[in-house]
Amino acid sequence: MLFLEELWQFLSLGGFVDKTRLSAGFFLQTVSESMANSTCQSGESDICRDESAALGLKLIAIASILIAGVGGIAIPLIGKHRRLLRTDGSLFVAAKAFAAGVILSTGFVHMLSGGSEALSNPCLPKFPWSKFPFCGFFAMVAALLTLLVDFVGTQYYERKQGKKTRPNGEEQIRVGSGEDEAGIVRVGSKEWNGKVFGEEEGGGMHIVGMHAHAAHHRHSHGQEQGACDGHVTEVGHGHGHGHGHGHGFGDGDEEGGVRHVVVSQVLELGIVSHSVIIGLSLGVSQSPCTIRPLIAALSFHQFFEGFALGGCISQAQFKTLSTTIMACFFAITTPMGIGIGIAIASFYNPHSTGALVTEGILDSLSAGILVYMALVDLIAADFLSKRMSCNFRLQVVSYFMLFLGAGLMSLLAIWA
Repeated sequence: MLFLEELWQFLSLGGFVDKTRLSAGFFLQTVSESMANSTCQSGESDICRDESAALGLKLIAIASILIAGVGGIAIPLIGKHRRLLRTDGSLFVAAKAFAAGVILSTGFVHMLSGGSEALSNPCLPKFPWSKFPFCGFFAMVAALLTLLVDFVGTQYYERKQGKKTRPNGEEQIRVGSGEDEAGIVRVGSKEWNGKVFGEEEGGGMHIVGMHAHAAHHRHSHGQEQGACDGHVTEVGHGHGHGHGHGHGFGDGDEEGGVRHVVVSQVLELGIVSHSVIIGLSLGVSQSPCTIRPLIAALSFHQFFEGFALGGCISQAQFKTLSTTIMACFFAITTPMGIGIGIAIASFYNPHSTGALVTEGILDSLSAGILVYMALVDLIAADFLSKRMSCNFRLQVVSYFMLFLGAGLMSLLAIWA
């Protein structure tokens, strides 16, 4: 009875709220105390410490990473007007698969492990940092928020695109009042171009469009092998309008452009967030032994991240000014982080509690964003597309490039 009475008293509204407030206050106070300027000894070896040599290597790193970033992002932007490097060509799809593997490995092997290492560092107080897996939690939160931003951004741009097309005198007709069960809305008087809702330029299918893609298959009843060539042969319905009546929600290229607008912006956000930390870590280091392998690793990493981002920007069909701003912002982020690191290297301690917590949280958030973008917006969008399923040679090459990119980037974790 005494136990039940105490339990009832604890669960009473006033007591429970008071205890909750006390617990929350104690937790926040502990976290704030753990963020104080307590420091630990640097992990760099005194044998390798050479500030003058490190400064020279940092300047080389700035130049090398800047050139790699500019080259990586420029190839798809300039090459979209060239036959060999067009964004709807097989060579671009294979190279994009390699870049997707690099980004996926960056998220899992580099960012996630780096965040876990920082948040489990012995310099941090045991409570709360060793009592809860904060790294995985922050990565999960970032992935879910990226999904939300991806969805809301897509809805926003689709509505914005719809408002632009409505004033042109185009008429919306709802089909499905009779035997047509798909209930698809026809926008405008354009003929169907063979693409279904959600299908991107070059045959890519974003995950958001798969529901409509399934509805298209249910509605089309029978399709012949010609569908792989972009031609759909329909079994007659008996009503004379055929199937060119609006499975496309307008032009398929516009739909693909809307998707890539969102993808490119969210992907750049994920890349920039961890590029600053990477550059800062290199900039504050005074050890040539640490910096030398980082130059090659980060240049490789920057080139293929730029290639993937440049491909998304190219497919989004931004205006020239917007494209230039996004490309330059990506290219200068890591070198700018290195420059900031050089400026604060004399008084910044990367092993302080505040620095470790900040680095761990940002790395974990970046990991969640990059993993989501790599799996959903880069890999699934291409590998689940009609174009990929209809081209066995492209499947083999793309999967090989995907695993090669992920493997090589993972291998770089030995040195960086």
